[in-house]
Amino acid sequence: MALIAMVSAKGSPGVTTTALACTLSWGGRTVLAECDPAGGSILSGYLSSLDIPPIGLLPLAAAALRDQLGDVFPRQLVDLDAGHPGRRILLPGINDPVQAGTIRPTWEPLAAFFSDLERGEDGYDVIADCGRLTTSAPPWPLLFRADLVLLVVRTAILRTIAPAVAAAELLRRELTQHGQGRDGVALALIGDGPYGRRDIEQRLQLPTLMELPDDRRTAEVLSDGDGRLRGSQQLLRAAASAEPAVREAIARRRAHLLPTSSTGSSHAR
Repeated sequence: MALIAMVSAKGSPGVTTTALACTLSWGGRTVLAECDPAGGSILSGYLSSLDIPPIGLLPLAAAALRDQLGDVFPRQLVDLDAGHPGRRILLPGINDPVQAGTIRPTWEPLAAFFSDLERGEDGYDVIADCGRLTTSAPPWPLLFRADLVLLVVRTAILRTIAPAVAAAELLRRELTQHGQGRDGVALALIGDGPYGRRDIEQRLQLPTLMELPDDRRTAEVLSDGDGRLRGSQQLLRAAASAEPAVREAIARRRAHLLPTSSTGSSHAR
């Protein structure tokens, strides 16, 4: 189990839909944490038919300041799978970007807490929806702590690919400077376009771990629907099929980092 962060570049949305598709389709126990400083969208979109009180990241950040994360965390969650309570759960994000300033000082303890959720028999994967890197203050402590950062890129047109070049370089540089190495970043590609997978990998200098179809019907439910998925659900099947590659990449990276743990690595666990 692992902490996986998902981000996108300017002009390339799709992080929340991708994170939600993975959460709903992967086999393990999973927490989807909405950590986008611009605000969460699942309560007002996918779960808009439910009347959910104001819970989630903001109260959890306040608990971090009081060193009470473990006590407060279970009360901030929403079940995403009624048939399997506690298996796929959501930590809703902030509902106003103004609240990002309140969250900012707590990213470090929150990142450590999310990372530790894998421990124990009932451990969880955490998928952190970190939004776009173009926000004024991306949650860098989460990205530095993550076992894997997935850069989500829509491949339909050059306008969505070109900004990802700078985002990929920024991620490589920042993670390398913080001792995480260049192998902690990979691509999640959405849709088909004039550029093939190899062309995009060469342009961005990153490998691809996930390819998702432009399944608009399922994507619309995940972003704006009532929480009830219908139809072929190609998006969910593709997300599920990507899970083994993601886990294999994390296992390789952990094996690579393991020898440095005894000399003070801040990440290997």
